Amino acid sequence: MPYLPAFIAPTRYTDAAAALAQVQLIYEQQISHLRSAMQRYVAGETLPGHVRACYPFVRVHTDTVARSLATPGSPQLSYGFVAGPGRYETTLTRPDLYGEYYLEQFRLLLQNHSVELEVGTSTQPIPVHFSFAEHDHIEGNLSAARRTLMRDAFDLPDLGAMDDGIANGTFEARPGEPQPLSLFTAARVDYSLQRLRHYTGTSPDWFQNFVLFTNYQFYIDEFVRLGHEAMADPNSEYSCFVEPGNVVTRRAGLPAAAGDALGVPPPRLPQMPAYHLMRADRTGITMVNIGVGPANAKNITDHIAVLRPHAWIMLGHCAGLRNSQQLGDYVLAHGYVREDHVLDEELPLWVPIPALAEIQVALERAVKDVTKMEGAALKSIMRTGTVASTDNRNWELLPNNQPQRRFSQSRAVALDMESATIAANGFRFRVPYGTLLCVSDKPLHGEIKLPGMANHFYRERVDQHLRIGMRAIELLRAEGIKQLHSRKLRSFAEVAFQ
Repeated sequence: MPYLPAFIAPTRYTDAAAALAQVQLIYEQQISHLRSAMQRYVAGETLPGHVRACYPFVRVHTDTVARSLATPGSPQLSYGFVAGPGRYETTLTRPDLYGEYYLEQFRLLLQNHSVELEVGTSTQPIPVHFSFAEHDHIEGNLSAARRTLMRDAFDLPDLGAMDDGIANGTFEARPGEPQPLSLFTAARVDYSLQRLRHYTGTSPDWFQNFVLFTNYQFYIDEFVRLGHEAMADPNSEYSCFVEPGNVVTRRAGLPAAAGDALGVPPPRLPQMPAYHLMRADRTGITMVNIGVGPANAKNITDHIAVLRPHAWIMLGHCAGLRNSQQLGDYVLAHGYVREDHVLDEELPLWVPIPALAEIQVALERAVKDVTKMEGAALKSIMRTGTVASTDNRNWELLPNNQPQRRFSQSRAVALDMESATIAANGFRFRVPYGTLLCVSDKPLHGEIKLPGMANHFYRERVDQHLRIGMRAIELLRAEGIKQLHSRKLRSFAEVAFQ
């Protein structure tokens, strides 16, 4: 027999804040039930039944394709509305983390459709693993036998409830089943939040809405230096800097916050360490060293996507494919040759990955602002063109010039291992994306990395390249985030949530 918390009946709302408050109430009740039961289980008690708690849901019904007229002068958003008549629903999680996000989605649904929001308790169980607070590790006290029996006492993660069918465009609702409101179910979100802790060494709570990816530690070292430099400035626009282990440095003059003292530098860096230069409105900068390879690039973007960032940008090194390029030149990607293969099942190769004008303009202007070059001088150090990404690090050693011929036919000007993956997953998950690479070698023309040359190159270019990426984010922020979420990334029958 299930051991359940007290039932909270569904209620209807025409006020977004009230709907969010009910989501918070249900979530806290359900999570408290799980945590209490888990503590009793760890203490050795026999529970009164199979413990179950479920996610809250939000649901809307509409009978018409019509939408309320937008207020004159208001931006025409690409999200916040359903595709047509029907019933739409999604499960929700972590209102403490997603509160502002949910509030905006609720407000837009009410504004665009003039319908009530229905909030209640779903039938989708919350896996007990997703109920632990940030610093809870009570399951570590269990014996091996007791841990094995957890499946009998609690709901464990069900991968069938957290696939990416909605985002991939392959989901089809069964007869009588509601259409989705969001790209991700609550269980899928919780799964990725757990993975982010593991891979990046920081809590998802610290992530900012603008993300820089890099494939070299040199960039991270410089970002750390700039982060601490900003914290020493009492007039900085950033409020704190967070490093792996949730180590927090507050801006000069700001007091420590509750929980800051819990941060501890890890004995070794995680697989893809993340660093967060935070603003109060979450529009700061998160930077992640994804390491080398498209598998890493897909892995981390699969999980960061659930945070619904405003944009992510790849800053990394590449092989220049044109003889006219010089080491240290920049490449602004306006197209991608996808020979990375990690997304072939989710996003077929016949799907084009377009350049996004807002990101392209910001990156080009950022290069101009940081280098102080323009016109012909700017074009001499930056080329706009197609970037090829491969899953074979030693592609140049393949016989008969096979990849070289394809890259030439595609008009590619640069090659790396991650950019196409990051752009394609941005397209897949409706996250605006961009790529600015720096030429570090030219293997087709005999210019390969040598130790002395590489060290000189890194010293000369890393600081400038990173500052360009950060400047691009400043420009995107100043332009207004509502300009970023392009209809170019939306499908025919798109979910309502951004």
